[in-house]
Amino acid sequence: MQLLEVSAKEGYVWFRQGVWLFRKNPLAFLMLLFIYLIAAQLAIFVPLLGIIALLVFTPGLYVGVMTACREVIQNKRVLPTILLSGFRSNGKQAMRNLLVLGGIYAVLIFTLSLIATSVVDIGTVAPMVLKGEEPSAEAVQQLYYALMIGALLYTPIAMLFWFAPLLSAWHQVPPVKALFFSWTACWRNRGAFFTYAMLFAVLLVAVPLVLETVFAAFGGQEVLSFLVTPYSLLMLAILYCSFYATYRGCFNILPPEEVVNGAQQP
Repeated sequence: MQLLEVSAKEGYVWFRQGVWLFRKNPLAFLMLLFIYLIAAQLAIFVPLLGIIALLVFTPGLYVGVMTACREVIQNKRVLPTILLSGFRSNGKQAMRNLLVLGGIYAVLIFTLSLIATSVVDIGTVAPMVLKGEEPSAEAVQQLYYALMIGALLYTPIAMLFWFAPLLSAWHQVPPVKALFFSWTACWRNRGAFFTYAMLFAVLLVAVPLVLETVFAAFGGQEVLSFLVTPYSLLMLAILYCSFYATYRGCFNILPPEEVVNGAQQP
């Protein structure tokens, strides 16, 4: 397995490839996104155990979404059950690897949460987030501080797990080695990932904020939700599709059965 090092502009290429992949079968990707979001909401209603289960299964569900990307490229039919293909279609060892990765991921996320809550005044932010109360200047400041701390702490976790589930499930790489290879791939291509991250930050965060400001100025807040929610779901679906593009861009290997009629897919 050879790691490729690409230029910073490749981050934009990954975005374009994500758009191309989404356009091949938008209904399939939106369906999978809705199923995942509903499952996540249901898991939250189960105190602690539901959240732990969601975190443990996240690497396997990630492989399921990436398998859907591979199937769409090959013009195959995508069913909802493909979300579980990471656990069912790659052998028992791959399933064990994914569960080990999920356990590590859960531990890291809970550790991150403990660190974040120790440096952020949750009591100030909670009424605004949970009850929808009018935010005070201090609450807004604490919220942005929490988001900044969370982003800084989550970045190394994201680097560890960006490729690790795929390497473990599709290429039988042991979990610890998969985490190391994932970190190395992200670090060596940090320029491309920076471009990629900034692009999606603009699309997912900056654009909705601009729209909110514009509509608020004209008193159209009621209309805004009808625009921002579909837009955000669309961008999330494209983001998930672009994850597969980053995998194809950083490694010179193809997953099993991705050569169709002797020709490599784009």
